[in-house]
Amino acid sequence: MALLSGATIMALSAGQHAFGQTALPKNIPEGLKLEADQALPITPFYTDNTLANTPSWPGALIRAEKVTDYAIPAGMTAWRILYHSLDAERHDVTTSAFVLLPAGPAPAGGWPMVAWAHGTSGVAQPCAPSLMKDLYYGDEGLFEFPKAGLAVVATDYHGEGTPGAHQYMNKLAQGYDVIYSVAAAHEALPGLLSQKWVADGHSQGGMASWSVGEMEQQMNNPDYLGTVSVSGTVDMLDFIAPKPEEIGAPFYFPMVAYGLKARYPDFDVKTVLSKEGYEHYPLIATKACWFTGYAAYLGKTSSQIMKPNWTKLPAVQAMLKEDRMGDEPVKGPLMVLTGGGDVSVPPGGVRKTAHKACRNGIKLFFHLYPGLDHDPTMINSTQDQIAWIKDRFAGKPFNENCGTF
Repeated sequence: MALLSGATIMALSAGQHAFGQTALPKNIPEGLKLEADQALPITPFYTDNTLANTPSWPGALIRAEKVTDYAIPAGMTAWRILYHSLDAERHDVTTSAFVLLPAGPAPAGGWPMVAWAHGTSGVAQPCAPSLMKDLYYGDEGLFEFPKAGLAVVATDYHGEGTPGAHQYMNKLAQGYDVIYSVAAAHEALPGLLSQKWVADGHSQGGMASWSVGEMEQQMNNPDYLGTVSVSGTVDMLDFIAPKPEEIGAPFYFPMVAYGLKARYPDFDVKTVLSKEGYEHYPLIATKACWFTGYAAYLGKTSSQIMKPNWTKLPAVQAMLKEDRMGDEPVKGPLMVLTGGGDVSVPPGGVRKTAHKACRNGIKLFFHLYPGLDHDPTMINSTQDQIAWIKDRFAGKPFNENCGTF
């Protein structure tokens, strides 16, 4: 397929968030207001555990409801679902998601389905995309999938929307949430969704979607057709300790500390966060989301927020080991995209991981969009993603390009 070239892409610089066209906040009150403007209430749909505590299996549907309070394009329909999933240690967890259906009647066999994994929205319960009027990625290409005839099931990840701790930046926890959203969506909307599906994700979700490919190598689900990973945090060390020339985004690091605590309950976040870094941590951990996290640490460097040598602590090293990508076999085709101007998830780490995967015999297609930052890469690659995904549903041959990048 024809990929966009640097000459035809406008090098947007919308920042490292999933509200690509919204002005970034300069302070915490501005961040909280931007989030409040999009927020929907946490209803008993998310919190009533009467059925959630019933012994069940991963992917089992707990409840579903049709939704009318999302700001979605005319003709599309939306549902919320609640389902059983697994955390990183394979404990049962309750996870929420939304489903978007294209306009018009479903084709024979149901709408082809994309299991979507979102980028960082925050770590607190209110930060679930299904609790946002614009579904977080609405203006960043997500609505283009249903417009192209692809249904979307989009997990929130457990701990966002549902009670409990969100195991932020854990490839196993997020991978399970994506995989099991597919079975739950089928149960919620019988006959409307194709059994065949593809995984796709951006940023945090780019690691999750790649992880889905690894998991499916073991599960060997014949209906899984492949994965798209866009600007994925597939080199976690490069993400949390970028080279000076890579800039990086230190305001994510308190969220990483939260994820460590969620994954390893005995972990003390104050072993990695400085006094200045901990100042806004309780707000981020309980009710604030991406905008407020960005504003809370605006202008702060990693050395101001984090303690010296924090990446060498045992819990961090355990996270890095668990999140390693590019070593395990991947089932089906893999598309890896990144932006040459990404200051949140350095493209060097993505390319390095793709090189490693190729050396390990993983067949993939890699492309770098020159000059594009984190979210502009998602926005400007959407049509390339859709074309690649449609090729998978059409059964077309997969062209890998290992050895050429």
